[in-house]
Amino acid sequence: MALKVYINGQLYDKQDAKISVYDHGLLYGDGVFEGIRSYGGRVFRLEQHLERLWESARAIRLEIPLTRQAVSEAIYQTLRANQIEDGYIRLVVTRGAGTLGLDPNRTSDPQVIIITDHIALYPRELYERGLELVTVATLRNHPAALSPRIKSLNYLNNILAKLEGLQAGCSEALMLNFKGEVAECTGDNIFLVRGGALYTPPLDAGILAGITRGVVIELAAEAGISVHEVPLLRHDVYVAEECFLTGTAAEIIPVVKVDQRTIGSGSPGPVTRSLMERFHQLTRSG
Repeated sequence: MALKVYINGQLYDKQDAKISVYDHGLLYGDGVFEGIRSYGGRVFRLEQHLERLWESARAIRLEIPLTRQAVSEAIYQTLRANQIEDGYIRLVVTRGAGTLGLDPNRTSDPQVIIITDHIALYPRELYERGLELVTVATLRNHPAALSPRIKSLNYLNNILAKLEGLQAGCSEALMLNFKGEVAECTGDNIFLVRGGALYTPPLDAGILAGITRGVVIELAAEAGISVHEVPLLRHDVYVAEECFLTGTAAEIIPVVKVDQRTIGSGSPGPVTRSLMERFHQLTRSG
C-alpha cells in the first residue's frame, strides 16, 4: 500500500505529493514544523505540539490556514489512511508559493502538509548500551538573532553540527551556545544526573522547548527526583554520573561517552533506566 500524504485537505500517494518549487518553504526555509508520535493510535501530547506550532507560526507572522481542530482531525485522518498506530508524524506549514524575492507579502496559499510514517532514529541496541557524543565547533544559533524556540524549516545550523558529529563517528553531536555553555544536541535535549538529581540547560541557554523534555521533567517530579534548569558547562557533562537525551523520535536514550570521556560507569545508569521505563509506561499503557 502506497503511503498517503495530506496536503491542504487532500490525500495524495507519496509519489504524487507535491508543492510548488516557488514555495518559500523550499526557497528560503520559510515555514514551521512539528515532529509528533502516535502510540496505539493515540497522538502523544498533540495539544502541546499544536500550541508550539502555532507559537512558531506567530513568531514568523505566518497565518496557518486551518484551525487547530481541523489540523488535529487531519492528523488522525492521515494515520488511518496509512493504517499506522505506532508511528511518526511530520506536520509542516510552509509560507506558500511566491516570487524569487524574500518578500513574504508576495506569497500566497500556505501549504499544510502531514506525513505519517515509521521512524527508527537509533538502533535498539543503543538504548541498551548507550550513545557516544562529540562536542562540535558549530555553535547553536544566537538566540538574539534567531530564537531556537521557533521550530522553523531552516535546520542548517543543526545539519552542519550533525555533519561534524558523523565525521567524528558519532550519530549525535553536542552543541554549545555563544557563551560556551551546553545547549542541546542536533535533534535532542540533554539531561545530566548528579547526586540523584536531574540537571538540564534552561530555555534561555538557546534551546528548543522540547515536548519530551517537558514530559521527562513531569515524570521526574512524579518520581520525587528534583530537576534543576541551570546553565551547564562541558565540565558538568564530563563529571556527571549519568547522561541522557530526549526527543520525540529518540524518546529517552542514554549517553555513556562524550568527547572520548566515559560518563559515570560507562553504562546506562539507574535514574536513566527508571525514567525510560516510566516513559514507556506512559506512552504504551492503556
